[in-house]
Amino acid sequence: MIYKIEHTQTVAGLFEHWQETIIWSCLDRIMGSIYADNIQNPKSAMAVLGDFCFFTGVPNPELVAFKQKEAIPDFTPDFIIMIPQTPQWSDLIEKCYGSNAKKVTRYAMKKEPDIFDIEKLQQAISSLSPEYSLKLIDKDIYHLCQTTGWSRDLVSQFPDHPAYQQLGLGVAAFHNETMVSGASSYSRYKNGIEIEIDTKAEFRQKGLAYACGAKLILECLSRNLYPSWDAQNKISVALAEKLGYHYDHEYTAYEVK
Repeated sequence: MIYKIEHTQTVAGLFEHWQETIIWSCLDRIMGSIYADNIQNPKSAMAVLGDFCFFTGVPNPELVAFKQKEAIPDFTPDFIIMIPQTPQWSDLIEKCYGSNAKKVTRYAMKKEPDIFDIEKLQQAISSLSPEYSLKLIDKDIYHLCQTTGWSRDLVSQFPDHPAYQQLGLGVAAFHNETMVSGASSYSRYKNGIEIEIDTKAEFRQKGLAYACGAKLILECLSRNLYPSWDAQNKISVALAEKLGYHYDHEYTAYEVK
């Protein structure tokens, strides 16, 4: 049997070596959910939020296979990124999903307080071409983000604008009246956010992601929130380092369809 864990302190020890804000969101019971093999004395657990699922503890094939959206509303119908804690968890994912599980490498950035160069971030914003403008994501922009595929993940984990207003924070870049880039909170934990950055295809490589990221980091710092960054690829690593982050390590994930 697999159980949804309401008292997350019972599984906190299983996740203690992972510095992942999505896990912290689940443990803080702010966003996402945790499932385990036992309510009172769990040996295996997974943290689920949006497109991400983290497996920890004793490798458990039932937990890996327990993904039906009828049982776990957190799972998206067609796609999930599974992160195994150990090679044994990787083996279970590969065995369960076969060719539907694509093995990929992701990149963790260090979580370091007081590393950001405020002046440099301000310069990143001011260096943006005057044909573009930056705006904080308000109610209208929240709904605008939902209307196009490239921008949807900027707000996708917040079911409505009141939830985003309470927990989220984001910046959008406009070219005239058209939104073309944005940096926002993919998720929120008690002391910070996990950053999501997206740019409309034809407006990439114009410094928009850099400016949006700089603006969001400054907004986070002004609110005593930490702007955490996890990189999908080396392009994202390079942008993070340009903004002041330091590379930590690579890790294995599976994109499961």
